[in-house]
Amino acid sequence: MTPVRPHLVWDWNGTLLDDLSLVVACTNAVFASEGGPSVSPDEHRVRFRRPIADYYADVLGKAVDDEAFGRFDKIFHDAYRVGLTTCELANDAVDALTAWPGSQSLLSMWFHDELVPAVETYGLSGRFARIDGLRAQVGGDRKAESLARHLDALGVDGRSVVLIGDSLDDADAALSVGARAVLYTGGFTDRSRLLASGHPVADTLTEAVTLATTFADVSVRS
Repeated sequence: MTPVRPHLVWDWNGTLLDDLSLVVACTNAVFASEGGPSVSPDEHRVRFRRPIADYYADVLGKAVDDEAFGRFDKIFHDAYRVGLTTCELANDAVDALTAWPGSQSLLSMWFHDELVPAVETYGLSGRFARIDGLRAQVGGDRKAESLARHLDALGVDGRSVVLIGDSLDDADAALSVGARAVLYTGGFTDRSRLLASGHPVADTLTEAVTLATTFADVSVRS
């Protein structure tokens, strides 16, 4: 067994990027298009999940098929693009990125062609060994398959990975490749839900990195 310093995979939306208020506003634009109710940030954090179609169906009280979700996804992202310039990084995002001693990368379920220039705009692109976003026209699905492809492209064994994200789907994705997860409470998911998952939970990104470094002695077969 050879000790390996873990590689850190960051989530973007709701983690490094503080976009909860915008996401809730865009989600409410979707619900309004169907005459549905609005959700508050707190309610969103309690009810949000992936696949996002399931979340929409829960709030709207009716099934959301692929055609409807494609329409909703366009409404959401059209509104999101307009509001993105109002979003800032999480308060300690740069400090947290700087504090990690090993390699790190970025994996988002936001569209890849929009993610990369956005990361550049915030001055972060040089910090990541790889940046991957969604390479499809419609999003909303789970993260596990994307994480597997991301690690394969990096040539990184999942057992040497820690993922920092803000959702239970991030944790599920990490488990699917044998990785660890640290969950951040400042994003899209209610703190009590994150705690109930049994994964380490952090209230700041710097605390999340500190927790991630406790996995520094993780071992993989050489």
